[in-house]
Amino acid sequence: MRFQLTEDQRALRDGVRGLLARRFDRTALRAAVDRPGRLDRALWRELGAAGFFALRLPEAAGGVGLGLPEAVLAFEEAGRVLLPGPLLATHLAAGHVPGAADGETVVAAVDGGGLVEWLAAADVVLGDAGGGAGEPVRVRSVDPSTPLHRVPGAVVAVDPVAVLLTAAEQLGTATRACELAVQHARTREQFGQPIGAFQAVKHLCAELLVRVEVARAAVYAAAVTADPADIAAARLLADEAAVRGARDCLQVYGGMGFTWEADVHLLLKRAWVRTRRAGGGTESEELLAADLLSGAGR
Repeated sequence: MRFQLTEDQRALRDGVRGLLARRFDRTALRAAVDRPGRLDRALWRELGAAGFFALRLPEAAGGVGLGLPEAVLAFEEAGRVLLPGPLLATHLAAGHVPGAADGETVVAAVDGGGLVEWLAAADVVLGDAGGGAGEPVRVRSVDPSTPLHRVPGAVVAVDPVAVLLTAAEQLGTATRACELAVQHARTREQFGQPIGAFQAVKHLCAELLVRVEVARAAVYAAAVTADPADIAAARLLADEAAVRGARDCLQVYGGMGFTWEADVHLLLKRAWVRTRRAGGGTESEELLAADLLSGAGR
């Protein structure tokens, strides 16, 4: 079976990409890194006005009335530019928390591992603490634009939609890592020729692309089927594409990639943080293994 985006889906993806290009360019990314924990409320409301948070909310409830595949496309674009903020929690809260759908209310949530992103900036914090949770403790985050807290003892069920949209963000980050690696390989010269002419660099770029496209096929398919096992597989492939892709991109950049002036290290740091979200990869591995074992006797 061959999946292709519809004309409306391509228009949605291009519209989100255009909005983010205007409102969250490299300068804005750097500003967010330099001011950790400060959320751009004007941008948040603009995302709400564009329907980002209300994409899956029915039209009768004031939403856009689209589905999971469209939400995946939007979150993929957000992951591509490393858009900061509790996007996932606010999107999932649309229709349940007043003001979340239009971006007037910033919503954070305790996830399956007890982590909370952007706790201090949130107007509302969701999550069942299970009765035995302690006070939130600030966690040192490797990503300067994703402040983290942990709620000790929190017990929260993992939403498969949260897992899939996290995978979509990872896919966007992996795509950007591939783009940056190829661009650098074409323009950076050593010994009188672009480094992309060297076999080792060619192989790195080729592996980057393969992981991105495999993850893309899995994420898009899971958005159509909404099957928990498909979502778990997509999550694992997207995590790998984002983390290994950013690492390989650093290899293409060489020592330059580790400097603060380069954006490559930000891709890796955000990808690392996301691997702990929504239950992390371990829960997806266990779910996928259980599904495979349940079908072994058939």
